[in-house]
Amino acid sequence: MESETGAINKALGEMTVLVTGGSRGIGAAIAERFASVGMNVVIHYMKSHEEANEVARRCMKYAGSVMTVTADLRNKEQILRMREKLENHGLKPDILVNNAGISHFGLLADVSEEEWDDVMAVNVKGTFLCTQAFLPYMISQRYGRIINVSSIWGLSGASCEVLYSSTKGAVNAFTKALAKEAAPSGVTVNAVAPGAVDTAMLEHLDAGELAGLREEIPAGRLAKPDEISSLVYFLALPESGYINGQIISPNGGWVT
Repeated sequence: MESETGAINKALGEMTVLVTGGSRGIGAAIAERFASVGMNVVIHYMKSHEEANEVARRCMKYAGSVMTVTADLRNKEQILRMREKLENHGLKPDILVNNAGISHFGLLADVSEEEWDDVMAVNVKGTFLCTQAFLPYMISQRYGRIINVSSIWGLSGASCEVLYSSTKGAVNAFTKALAKEAAPSGVTVNAVAPGAVDTAMLEHLDAGELAGLREEIPAGRLAKPDEISSLVYFLALPESGYINGQIISPNGGWVT
């Protein structure tokens, strides 16, 4: 039953969260954050089987159930099979965190059509297909939380990251539009657009480049994955139901 605040009478420990790209970095931190309150956690991965299992082992020390699933998010059939597998285990996500994504660094002139299509397929199409697959259940129970992990570059753009910036800008627009569409059904849709986070996504930078990056950020440091996961968790709470259609950027004051 839905309350006046848009929340349902469902304890956090009874809820299920699906985290795409949950085998490492921000995704792994998000999975562990939800597991720490006893939620049922589904960790999606594509190829990183051992890494996903390690995240699952860390999550298993808490009370909720933990499951790993694999799917190529560019492929609708694989996403539907993933949904079927979850349903066979009695799991229907109340919360979907679209975190899976790949980066690309290089001049626009050097981007091939294949590279453009691939990054778009993972970052944008994957978000679309996963949301389309799991949104109907949220609408049917008149409650749900969708959090899309975007990027600061989707807000400001980045030189030599035109392709990546374009995908995250698309995710931001997707977020705003779907929030309006899903709001009457009790589903909120928000995006978290982190600044520079200390993960493997920055591994293409050398020590000098990382030092220069830190100097650009007023906080003087990179974010930790746990700082991003805490914001994602907050947006997923029942009491956050009036926050909708927002692109929130934890970036240390880098872009305001």
